[in-house]
Amino acid sequence: MRHAPIFAALSVLIASPAMSQPPSLPNAAPWDQAFLPPAPAWDGASKALLRDASDPWVTAFEADAAHDFSPNYVDTRAWFDRLDQASELIRIEQFGVSPEGRPIYAVIASKDGAAFDPAKPVLMIQAGIHPGEIDGKDAGMMLLRDIAFYGKDGLLDRVNLILIPILSVDGHERASAYSRPNQRGPRIQGWRNTATNQNLNRDYLKLDQPEMRAVRGLILKYRPDLYVDVHVTDGMDYQYDVTYGFNGEDGAFSRSPNSSAWLDSVFKPAMNAALEREGHIPGELVFGMDDDDPRAGLNDGGLGERFSNGWGAAAHVPTILIENHSLKPHEQRVLGTYVFIEAALRLLADQGAALRAATEEDKALRPAEILANFEQEDAPSSTRAFKGIRYEMVDSAASGRKEIRWLGEADPEIWSLPFYGSRPTLTLKRPAAYWVPGYRADIIERLKAHGIEMEAVSEPRTIAVSMLRLVDPKLATRANEGHVQASVEAVEVEARDWIFPAGSVRVSTDQPLGDIVVLLLEPQSSESFFAWGMFPEVLSRVEYIEPYAIAPLADRMLAADPALKAEFEAKLAAEPGFAADPHARLAWFYERTPFYDDRYLLYPVGRED
Repeated sequence: MRHAPIFAALSVLIASPAMSQPPSLPNAAPWDQAFLPPAPAWDGASKALLRDASDPWVTAFEADAAHDFSPNYVDTRAWFDRLDQASELIRIEQFGVSPEGRPIYAVIASKDGAAFDPAKPVLMIQAGIHPGEIDGKDAGMMLLRDIAFYGKDGLLDRVNLILIPILSVDGHERASAYSRPNQRGPRIQGWRNTATNQNLNRDYLKLDQPEMRAVRGLILKYRPDLYVDVHVTDGMDYQYDVTYGFNGEDGAFSRSPNSSAWLDSVFKPAMNAALEREGHIPGELVFGMDDDDPRAGLNDGGLGERFSNGWGAAAHVPTILIENHSLKPHEQRVLGTYVFIEAALRLLADQGAALRAATEEDKALRPAEILANFEQEDAPSSTRAFKGIRYEMVDSAASGRKEIRWLGEADPEIWSLPFYGSRPTLTLKRPAAYWVPGYRADIIERLKAHGIEMEAVSEPRTIAVSMLRLVDPKLATRANEGHVQASVEAVEVEARDWIFPAGSVRVSTDQPLGDIVVLLLEPQSSESFFAWGMFPEVLSRVEYIEPYAIAPLADRMLAADPALKAEFEAKLAAEPGFAADPHARLAWFYERTPFYDDRYLLYPVGRED
């Protein structure tokens, strides 16, 4: 409790959730973020977007002299309510409720009224999936204000805009000055996880959380042509202030190759030019290989479907993940995000039809093989030019070694860094359909939440299917995102005539979300429901047999079956540990009797080939 006075001073700042004025932080070194590296000087042209504090529609971010403040949930909603009442272009739509009971809402900007013109492209901007990374909210407030009152309503002539200002509303209100120590502003930041301690940007496939089910429902309702998920990154320092990416960038693998090609060849060059014109430095979404060695190389961060960009490619919803740079000032990041959103609106207005056509081509794809379980390549696939920040290595009394000290100065030398992409480690065959038993209503509900089409049976039905026997599955040693995960590397396929009870569903893979069906229902997929620990019942064996019963039965089996005897003797010779373990030897025989639990390790979802 040595720092109690410091925390007591801070509590005065954050005690009231309705605080409407930007707070001043206490003079509480060394906790005042003076330990962060210096920020390079910046005076971008986008500063002209800021409105004066005297403006009746100034945002709390702009009104703050340091432009280092973001309003809380109550004040944000009050500001948008006022905007809604004052402008016929703006309306608010609630689309969910958080675990702590807060409405989750979107702000919709359109000239179409309540019903969108289906010919118009739709841009959906999502902020606050990680509430400390809230740049999209403050940028969205500014842009919507300018659309409503300051001459930018023409942006809505050919495009509709949906802004989710705060997705993780409960995490947003768990706010303090100490939420994100690696990030420069805003002064008061929300918490990364939700009220149920979940990271929503790991929930795109399993759909555990009400926030993610709600946003999936909103996407299904409005079918955005482009979905932009706004974050702030961590990691090493560099010159870029707005980095962004999508699966399939630079010709890499994508489950939506046509829309990814459009993003790569059309969207990215135009967006980079727009950001550069306003004084920003755009960069590709890459991550450092080694925090202790900035020149060790870069990677793509993985292509997993639990993240927005991986999910978007699998769901054929063109998705861009923005990661503004955490060490750039909040003002610079917010203004870069404003420029990004405005430029995206203009691009969709001009060329949204081509993106929509590319997306429709992707939705028609039915690959016979599904690549899965991507891992970082062992060797670099290319080199990347990289705009680094100068640094030095200094002795640290705390760590007892040399640590990086970023100097806040652009390195005039362009770094050439090895780049490590991702490669699949699993190839899955695409069956015609899956059968999910009706008693797994929880799994069926998750599939429905995705918008996956299925056919339910009203009475028991016997179906010829392939069932999978799991070979040596493993449970994780610790929980992750509220689950104890499981993994299995090998399966044995068994042909069965299986009775599926009333309420069971047939889930065809011949649908636009067919790839997601495979990834969710194949147990070897690292993104599957099984991998998230949702089929623990198959790991429990029910009946056993005592040694006094199995031993004489095993001796009779050996005497009666020469082939079994030869197989047993070969195993004894090949595996000394097995040979020396009486219980393992008897279990081997038990597994070959009709007394053995036939459903032990038998995955209950059938495959219709």
